[in-house]
Amino acid sequence: GERKGSEAQSMDFFSLCCLKSTALHQLYYDPNIENKNLAQKWLMQAQVSPQAWQFCWALLSPDKVPEIQYFGASALHTKISRYWSDIPTDQYESLKSQLFSQIACFSSGSKMVLTRLCVALASLALNTMPEAWPGAVAEMVRVFQEEGGGVDGRARCLALLELLTVLPEEFQTSRLPQYRKGQVRGALGREWGSVCPLLQQLLRRTDSPGAVKARVLRCLSSWVLLDVPLSESEGLVHDCFSALPDPELFDTAVEAIVNAISQPDSQRYVNTLLKLVPQVLALQEQLQEAVQNGDMETCHGICRIAVTLGENHSRCAFVYQVDHWQSFLALVNMIMFCTGIPGHYPVNETTSSLTLTFWYTLQDEIMSFESDKQSVYLQVYRPVYFQLVDVLLHKAQFPSDQEYASWSSDEKEQFRIYRVDISDTLMYVYEMLGSELLSNLYDKLGRLLTNADQPTSWQHTEALLYGFQSIAETIDVNYSDVIPGLIGLIPRININNVQLADTVMFTIGALAEWLADHPVMLSSVLPLVLQALGNPDLSVSSVSTLKKICRECKYDLPPFATNIVAVSQEVLIKQIHKTSQCMWLMQALGFLLSALPVEDILRNLHSLITPYIQQLEKLADETPNPSNKLAIIHILGLLSNLFTTLDISKQDDESADGSAPPVKTVPPTPGPNPVVVVLQQVFALIQTVLSKWLNDSQVVEAVCAIFEKSVKTLLHDFAPMVSQLSEMLGQMYSTIPQASALDLTRQMVHIFASETDHFPPIKALFELVTSVTLSIFQQGPRDHPDIVDSFMQLQAQVSFCLALSLVGVLSLKFPEAPTVKSTCLFFVSSMLTLICSFYTYLLNDHLSLNLLDGIGGGASRSLMDQFAEVLFCLNKHCFSLLAVWLKEALQPPGFPSTRVTAEQKDNFSQQILRERVNKRRVKDIVKEFTLLCRGLHGTEYAAEY
Repeated sequence: GERKGSEAQSMDFFSLCCLKSTALHQLYYDPNIENKNLAQKWLMQAQVSPQAWQFCWALLSPDKVPEIQYFGASALHTKISRYWSDIPTDQYESLKSQLFSQIACFSSGSKMVLTRLCVALASLALNTMPEAWPGAVAEMVRVFQEEGGGVDGRARCLALLELLTVLPEEFQTSRLPQYRKGQVRGALGREWGSVCPLLQQLLRRTDSPGAVKARVLRCLSSWVLLDVPLSESEGLVHDCFSALPDPELFDTAVEAIVNAISQPDSQRYVNTLLKLVPQVLALQEQLQEAVQNGDMETCHGICRIAVTLGENHSRCAFVYQVDHWQSFLALVNMIMFCTGIPGHYPVNETTSSLTLTFWYTLQDEIMSFESDKQSVYLQVYRPVYFQLVDVLLHKAQFPSDQEYASWSSDEKEQFRIYRVDISDTLMYVYEMLGSELLSNLYDKLGRLLTNADQPTSWQHTEALLYGFQSIAETIDVNYSDVIPGLIGLIPRININNVQLADTVMFTIGALAEWLADHPVMLSSVLPLVLQALGNPDLSVSSVSTLKKICRECKYDLPPFATNIVAVSQEVLIKQIHKTSQCMWLMQALGFLLSALPVEDILRNLHSLITPYIQQLEKLADETPNPSNKLAIIHILGLLSNLFTTLDISKQDDESADGSAPPVKTVPPTPGPNPVVVVLQQVFALIQTVLSKWLNDSQVVEAVCAIFEKSVKTLLHDFAPMVSQLSEMLGQMYSTIPQASALDLTRQMVHIFASETDHFPPIKALFELVTSVTLSIFQQGPRDHPDIVDSFMQLQAQVSFCLALSLVGVLSLKFPEAPTVKSTCLFFVSSMLTLICSFYTYLLNDHLSLNLLDGIGGGASRSLMDQFAEVLFCLNKHCFSLLAVWLKEALQPPGFPSTRVTAEQKDNFSQQILRERVNKRRVKDIVKEFTLLCRGLHGTEYAAEY
């Protein structure tokens, strides 16, 4: 009977292995995606099953194909790394021996299987060192250096190096507890003494194959990430430099050097770092040869080494080794060469971008010194930074028109981003060079534009202007004495190219604040902007510049207002610009009109929007279709953006010192606000549009946006519209409830609910939307998550009634995370209001049940922090009630999950009730309980959670 049972067990195991092979074949070779998915799901479950310890060895047998062997090795790694506690202590040695044996077998076999086996043994080592397996690395080296097994020495050497390489990598990704991580890191650090001599020996031997040396370099890269002291890897780093001339070893050698010298702790080893400077400088000949040969990869690698040494260790060279400043300056000049490397980024070179952060780091170090030491270094490095400006502006130049036309759209986008990085660098450089930098740029631009004997390329002019723009965009240049001269030079520029014209526009825009302080210069540049407004190729730059000028200089623009409005109207009617630029243009006109007398505002508004009102009247009469829908939304958007910035209450905002007062002043002109006048005139038309398009959420949203932006801008000046808008909103929401109407209601409530004169219509609107929303919830609230979300945000601002609590309780069961988060915010912000005797029954019956149902698995795990906050507030403000509610709610068997016992539920309840101060602890308790309820406690998912 025992023999038969054994045979049956063997047969089951044999069948299991056959099933694994079949599933793996399906995963790798079956074209049917459903079969692949099923196979993958089954195999993932198989990996964590108890039988995995048996079948994984069988799958590694030599007669299996590599894909099946790989699965066996991966299953071993999974069991060791994630289920280590399942392995009896007395099996550690046999498992280690088997893995050594399998690695030896596969050292001449499949590389991918070998790597997975090495990772499995590395995981075993990390789980057993230092106590159960002291000297693990030393033993690995000894085992693979011994003769035997019929495996040739080169294969054994490569297998050992693979094992040593993956060991630190596995440590970085391991799930070891924090206290174990510290122990193991220390043990690995002590093992470096066994690794370093081996790597040095293999790297220095002339007969070592290239593949072995490449693996040595990879191994070094892996170990230095464990913060191996630079002083202990110094010899190997020098050996890496010796490997750089070998094209097959170049990339791995660069990676090893960069990783070694960029470790945070390496700044302590100043003498070691200084010994590396001559090594890096010696690479200049190889760098120049690479430039001449167009070898971008070699340029890139050498530049990485130079920048890493300079960027991470400039302070060491400065502070501790002042005597070595000349060698460091030579390194800086080498990096300068890399910055100015010939060619256009990213087509002909990709190296220069690596250097930009170095220049900021170096400058930051210099500027952080005390004044006496800083002045010494500034004498040395200011000329370097002036040279850097020339180099950067040269690199920022566009190629010839013909060459640029041949670039792909991706290359053009990379070049644009590269220029933005150069712009940021120039902004930092200004901190060191100050106004002298602007004078330098101005002198060069002046010579360029006034020298009639020497023809100038537009690229050179554009680059110098780009330098000005880069600084003026973020730095206050109002006190610079060269800006008037620059403004005077701009009209002399022969603008015959789109890129140059764009930069001229952006430069003018960057000087908008300066123009506000020097309005006499507006007449020099405003005609250029208005002229550019009619060019669709300059759409973004011209419109954004006009907007900046209208925002900053609006009180100086009345003499130009008629012309600006006329040109803007013309380009809008001709539809020269895309939608977003049209909206910006309307915002610009809003700023402009804000500074005019009311009668002029009304006249210009009438002229500006009458064509659109007429077009809207025509569209309102048409049968709804996709084409006229877009036109309606466009017109409504234009009005919204115009009213966003048209604010006459800011006409008196400037205080005596030029700063804006903290609170808006009362409009100096009596009578209704011009925006209100216009809105009242078009109100009936908007109602007509709504009647046709009430089913379309986008149109309704566009209508609501007009009033919402007007309310936000005008605040209490919007008062004459409150009554009729409240009535229209109520009708809209009663007919077809939409979230945008609720958002507008929230703005109205926020501003006008506290005012006696406007309370009745606001109160009526609020009661109406509440009633309608509750009726929606009774019919099926899950179909309207956007409405629930907006409604809960509305309730967070007002007093609550009993029905609102019911709404919130129901909303906790919604699948949409934002809706549930808004609901939780509602409860947390209003918990004190909810505490009254009549709420007790409601909350007992619904809130606690729905909270626990969500924690038990009915809601996304991402929402547990919000659920915990509600429980914390309940515990803080109504402790005795919560104790009763939890007891009653957790009483039924199987609630909130069949996976938790009565004892676990009671423990959860007691833990929650004990925490009335520590909110973080309540969140942890809820997370732990939800994992138990979902059957995830102790799994890999829990570790990531």
